[in-house]
Amino acid sequence: MDRRQVLSGAGLIATAGAGAVALGTLTATRQGSSSDACISGNSFAAPNIISGGRELKMVTTWPKNFPGLGFSAERLSQRIAEMTDGQLKIKVFAAGELVPPFESFDAVSTGAADIYHGAEYYWQGKSKAFNFFTTVPFGMTAVETQAWIYHRGGQELWDELSGSFNIKPFMAANSGNQMAGWFNREIHTIDDFKGLKMRMPGLGGEVLRRLGASAIAIPGGEIFSSLQTGAIDATEWVGPWNDLAFGFYKVAKYYYYPGFHEPGSQLACGINLDVWHSLSKSQQAIFAQACAAENDFSLAEFAAENTKALRTLINDHGVQLRRVPDAILTEIGKLSGQVVREIAEEDDITKRVFESFIAARESGLESGAINVEPYLQARHLPFNY
Repeated sequence: MDRRQVLSGAGLIATAGAGAVALGTLTATRQGSSSDACISGNSFAAPNIISGGRELKMVTTWPKNFPGLGFSAERLSQRIAEMTDGQLKIKVFAAGELVPPFESFDAVSTGAADIYHGAEYYWQGKSKAFNFFTTVPFGMTAVETQAWIYHRGGQELWDELSGSFNIKPFMAANSGNQMAGWFNREIHTIDDFKGLKMRMPGLGGEVLRRLGASAIAIPGGEIFSSLQTGAIDATEWVGPWNDLAFGFYKVAKYYYYPGFHEPGSQLACGINLDVWHSLSKSQQAIFAQACAAENDFSLAEFAAENTKALRTLINDHGVQLRRVPDAILTEIGKLSGQVVREIAEEDDITKRVFESFIAARESGLESGAINVEPYLQARHLPFNY
């Protein structure tokens, strides 16, 4: 069925009488997950529809059966199918099943696929501005990013940026604070980065290059073998839950924190604009709300699963946890600021995104210094609870 046609007969024609499509309890069954979850939602007003349906194709940048982000894409598909009573079905293709992972954006932009689920900084070759809609080194936390997108003008800028490529973007998952990564040797000083071959995409990779390291961008499915063969010496990925699933502890023992490069990794769902405009208003509302619900749910899921996985890595697999020294973080912070400011001069849209991002980051720092950081410190005071 041509996705640009107005569906009739067994399609999605709305009748004059409007009914309600209720989002019931959705049981998210995820292969490999230790915590099946039940999600309760609200009711959404939508037109009555006659039998039939429409299937859209979603391509992802995640390996098949990938815990966390792969589950998130599948769960988003399930949410939309249930919320539309089966009238919108989304077939999810893992990385490489329909197109290579880093070609997902182009596939949706041209209409070869309808939707992608991935990380916006993968598209920085199109515009450096895309980095800000995933994360940048020493950028914002997950909550601060949501505040920017929802309430401080971020979504409007994102719509403008992606719209120029025929795509409508949404926040659709978040893996939270990341670790600094896996290393096959200890890092004591800034000089230890010289000559290091590390997998790190986005602007974090540019910071590494300025430290004298080689930053390599490879898909997640290739990281383990690259570490095993020595093609890379270190890697960042997503966090303990995903890192445990990929078995990185078998080829690297030093696990560093905190992750300066991705303090709150915002993942995205992008839908082809022609497809978006072909949806009814109620279907668009359902799509947007499903993405918002999945974004919140995935962040909570990572918070729960990462803690359990980190214990397993340390207690069962002998992983050696290390903190990046403050002297190194300070130097990396300086370089991060330089890199972020420099890309702001690329073009008008990147400059405007940068300025909006910086304003939101400063607001988050101001608020966090009063009502977040002191409380987190206070929880470590010597009292029983």
